[in-house]
Amino acid sequence: MAEGDGTLRAAKEPQAGDDPPKGDFPLRKKSPKLCGSNYPLSIAFIVVNEFCERFSYYGMRAVLTLYFLSFFHWDENLSTAVYHAFSALCYFTPVIGAIMADSWLGKYKTIIYLSIVYVVGHLIKSVGAIPSLGNQAVHVVLSMVGLFLIALGTGGIKPCVSAFGGDQFEEEHTSERSKFFSIFYLSINAGSLISTFVTPVLRGDVKCFGEDCYALAFGVPAALMVLALVVFIAGSGLYRKTPPQGNVLLEVCKCIGFAIKNRLKNRSREIPKRDHWLDWASEKYSKQLIGEVKMVTRVLFLFIPLPMFWALFDQQGSRWTLQATKMNADFGIYVLQPDQMQFLNPLLILVFIPIFDLGLYPLIDMCKFNFTPIRKMATGMILAGLAFGLAAIIEIKINETDMPQLVPEESLIRVLNLAKNPVQVTIQEKDLFQQPVETFQNPAEYSKLILNGEQQSLRFTLQHQGLTLAFNYTVKEKSVYSLIVFEAEGSLSSRLITDLEAKPENGLAAVRFINGLSQDVNLTIDSRKFIAVQKNYSPSEYSLLERDRYNNGKCITETGEFPLELGLLDFGASYTIVITNISGGAVKTWKSEDIKANNVHMAWQLPQYLLISAGEVMFSITGLAFSYSQSPASMKSVLQAGWLLTVAVGNTFVLIVAEAAPMAQWAEFVLFTVLLFAVCIIFSIMGYFYVSVDPEDLEEKEEKRETSSRGNMIGLVTQKTKL
Repeated sequence: MAEGDGTLRAAKEPQAGDDPPKGDFPLRKKSPKLCGSNYPLSIAFIVVNEFCERFSYYGMRAVLTLYFLSFFHWDENLSTAVYHAFSALCYFTPVIGAIMADSWLGKYKTIIYLSIVYVVGHLIKSVGAIPSLGNQAVHVVLSMVGLFLIALGTGGIKPCVSAFGGDQFEEEHTSERSKFFSIFYLSINAGSLISTFVTPVLRGDVKCFGEDCYALAFGVPAALMVLALVVFIAGSGLYRKTPPQGNVLLEVCKCIGFAIKNRLKNRSREIPKRDHWLDWASEKYSKQLIGEVKMVTRVLFLFIPLPMFWALFDQQGSRWTLQATKMNADFGIYVLQPDQMQFLNPLLILVFIPIFDLGLYPLIDMCKFNFTPIRKMATGMILAGLAFGLAAIIEIKINETDMPQLVPEESLIRVLNLAKNPVQVTIQEKDLFQQPVETFQNPAEYSKLILNGEQQSLRFTLQHQGLTLAFNYTVKEKSVYSLIVFEAEGSLSSRLITDLEAKPENGLAAVRFINGLSQDVNLTIDSRKFIAVQKNYSPSEYSLLERDRYNNGKCITETGEFPLELGLLDFGASYTIVITNISGGAVKTWKSEDIKANNVHMAWQLPQYLLISAGEVMFSITGLAFSYSQSPASMKSVLQAGWLLTVAVGNTFVLIVAEAAPMAQWAEFVLFTVLLFAVCIIFSIMGYFYVSVDPEDLEEKEEKRETSSRGNMIGLVTQKTKL
């Protein structure tokens, strides 16, 4: 479940009731009911529409980071930055949708028009993922246009659909309306849960165009969005449609702007001060509106530290997914895709909400501890920070199997002795390989080779059975090499070949072959991989394969076709496989693990998902419920807009960190942990001095205060006119 939608459960009940047209409702026939109940039949179309739309959005977003990484071959920082730029845009655009619905088109037409934009965006995004369609520039342009339209569509309809569903109920059916919002919330989480599990399977387990099928992974969410639009239109004749009545958010912004402008114009000391800076808007706006804006600004002030929570929370789809690509995903009976781990969040939310509401919170109350909303939100921040602390620890363990980071004038080298007897290797002026290298000895690790420049020509001396041979090779800095020693045509020889400098991405396995036969071979790894390798210990290029056991390969030579067994090629490992001979009707091979496989299991991410999901329940749902309880009825939509903007700002912050301050991933996790703990302290201090109020009591107090000071205000206006 995502951040903005996860909080709507607390937000929607007040919102639906707070959005009636000002004045009398137009005469309308009553909507048909579901099975004789008080539930309008129209809400069935709205709930199904929401399920399909959320499936569409979360399914597409689940595979987005790996799409940037694998399909566009962008680096991790750029992929993360674009992912969070898209997420931020999705939470800026609800303001546009709310203004369109309330000031121009009404909710129904806004949902229809922006859903069409949404569908077009999905279709363009799916077409952009077809590899055979144009070059990478075409794919990038189509994808970015598609993502922009999707952000406009999903954000634009976000504030409209739930309120439109609330409009379907008659005023006396408040209980049914409340239950509708629970069902609506359930449809959001069901769509999120199913899609984040299914679409990674469509991406990784289904192959099209010879690679991961991103076109299908984006196409299925596009189809669901088309279905969402069709279902919504199908219920058109059943809906109660309220006309646009003006947007209170615009009025609030205009009131604040006028107050600031008027205060700046009247900075003279001769003009008496006013009790509150918003009182400077009294010349143009009603006292009621000014009083309500004062209440809202008190709550919005508490929103200032909140974006940092969302900065951490939304990295489940970016940094945490990238972390999962470097882990072991084999759960025995099932191998998870790295982007599938995101399904844990909506699943855990559905589990935690009843546990917290019916178990944890009542238990805390029994202990006589005043667990206020502010304290719940601060606890949620702490849990999210701890989740990132665990992520940092896991990242450090993952890095233990990485290749060393090379600096200028430094390279790595190892020796693979494929001869029949031990070989002593000496490199010019280098103190390496002091012991003879045994035949087919799998080296434990690479040795560091220090050069005297960007590249250096070195003399390699081989001692073998009393004979000494010398070879000259040029070694470049920041490179990884294997020196292959072998016997060809009765004499000792060698070959210096380049190895991978880093682990294969996305949990793939890399494999190359060295042909020790005296004839060329053609290898078939599976139905899609064909490799030709020349004779006399010539190496092939690296091939990237999915993690699997490859025991059904074939080796085709001049003398016939032979079975080829490679065994398990594991997550993130790199292998060199030497074809040594053909014996007993089968190919004999020797396998060396050049880069170690991912040895940290993906299950170790479960604790961090548990912590951040528990943190979301305490922070998100509690936060909106609290803020709504502290604002007047007419200002609920303003607070929802403010809440969604905190999500947008949080994603923007991640974007900035990813691009402007790249660092080791574990260090970035620690940075976000420290920042959230610091923000939590600031928020706790702000909350300590915050005094909870009842908006109705505050409105009455404001009216009395305004009445008593009316004479002074009249005098101020007169004095201002004289000046």
